[in-house]
Amino acid sequence: MLLKDKIILITGSTTGIGAAIARRCVSQGAKVMLHGRNEDRMKKMCDELGHAAKYVIASLDDFASCNKIVKAAIDTYGTIHGLVNNAAIYPRNTIDTADVELFDNIMNVNVKAPLFLSQEVTKIFRKQNGGSIVNIGSINAYCGQPDLLCYSMSKGALMTMTRNLADSLGSEKIRVNQLNVGWTPTENEVALKKQEGLPHDWETRIPLMYAPIGRLQTPDNVAAHVTFWLSDESIPTSGAVYEVEQYPVIGRNRLNDLKMSNDGDTK
Repeated sequence: MLLKDKIILITGSTTGIGAAIARRCVSQGAKVMLHGRNEDRMKKMCDELGHAAKYVIASLDDFASCNKIVKAAIDTYGTIHGLVNNAAIYPRNTIDTADVELFDNIMNVNVKAPLFLSQEVTKIFRKQNGGSIVNIGSINAYCGQPDLLCYSMSKGALMTMTRNLADSLGSEKIRVNQLNVGWTPTENEVALKKQEGLPHDWETRIPLMYAPIGRLQTPDNVAAHVTFWLSDESIPTSGAVYEVEQYPVIGRNRLNDLKMSNDGDTK
């Protein structure tokens, strides 16, 4: 098992990709500290995962929560071997609709919290001669869709943080890597797209130009990559920004996309 006897802290781990990561970590031999804001969801996840899971409730827009979350893991398990900065928010905004309050909220959750959670676990990793941080980014970090302006900025900042920390902490055997995740239909994403006017079964009718294998990737697909980057199997790589997508993000030939679209390759 990739994570036998490892203690993994995962933010935003009650639904979607975070919940899938928690399940995968446990299946690979780890014990996990779950994090979220909804206690009912937390208890449900712990019931599912059994003795291998405990939880802490905290809001990541509060700076003091970073210490609280890490302390809860230490108090419960005695140490931490891996941190997954997964939690993020992505309210829609453009250059015309963005405001200071919204920007600050997105940056607090998506950038500030991962930074200071990383600061807290680094203290632990130094005592035990190493550890692994995996940041869950987005392909929107490179540009982003027009109505995800501040979210895309936050993921770009997270990507720079990943590379900077990997460079500065590498000699201490602390690895920091990032997965820039492509379109993944989590529960929240499915509901959001329905609110935006897509049909109830939109996720089963994706054109091949967006999903060459015939479907979008699942949270479980992403979780499999996360466990590898948390594990010793990925040593010594650090500072990697790895695109979890089913087509090349950079340099893709859009003429091929047009051909697939014109061929009617839509389920």
